[in-house]
Amino acid sequence: MSDVFERPPLGGPAVVSRRGMIGGTAALLGLPLLPRMAEAGGRPQIALPNDLGTREPSTIASVKISQPLVAMTFDDGPHPTNTPRLLDMLREQKARATFYLIGNRVAQWPKLAARIADEGHEIGNHSWSHPDLSGYGDAAMYAQIDRTTLAIWQATGRPPVTFRPPYGAFTKRQRSMLHESRRMPTILWDVDPRDWKRPGSATVTTRILKGAHRGSIVLSHDIHRGTVDAMPETLGALAGRGLKFVAVSEIIGWPRWQNRAFRRVETS
Repeated sequence: MSDVFERPPLGGPAVVSRRGMIGGTAALLGLPLLPRMAEAGGRPQIALPNDLGTREPSTIASVKISQPLVAMTFDDGPHPTNTPRLLDMLREQKARATFYLIGNRVAQWPKLAARIADEGHEIGNHSWSHPDLSGYGDAAMYAQIDRTTLAIWQATGRPPVTFRPPYGAFTKRQRSMLHESRRMPTILWDVDPRDWKRPGSATVTTRILKGAHRGSIVLSHDIHRGTVDAMPETLGALAGRGLKFVAVSEIIGWPRWQNRAFRRVETS
């Protein structure tokens, strides 16, 4: 038996604009699980793939919109101390964000994952153990993603609808295949403060403010204390420009993650 998440249809194929974004039908689970359990870490190997086309339906790095919206995204959590601090800051700013969570950390801190969802933020899939997936075979790749989807479902009652590959390392073939088989677009970014180098909170703020504009998807990591320390000033300055903080689903034109209906059924 395997699990199927059924999602309500939302229209035609995705493009890198807010028109016609895909919804999703079924994401199959139950594939073989990997023994690899390495924690997240290390230096990112890829910033953005050089084969990313401006209208490739499987991949989104930013969105062309007229509304003053920006998507703040936080990778590699949940972190037992930094993530709660960040959630408090986001609540104070009345800001929604997207958290790309690692599956084995969701399994370790399911209540924290549930808090993220309960407070109105979106959770995306960031693989089970944070490997470079670009060299993985198909079965191993799906196992990393599907195992994480199941962990997020168990913690929050809903599956993720977007995927972010660790290090951005995901081939064009993999992105297209995931989009076709799971109806999950790969979400990259157009603003990278390189906070994994831990340059300090002031530098993180400066780099985000320099790059962010309407339609931006901002990459950051709430596993780093300095990044979280940077958020009050960063969010305040972006809000001062008139930008509003929304989750990835919203910036690409989908309904809010919490407003979508899912049901889990078993298939043979």
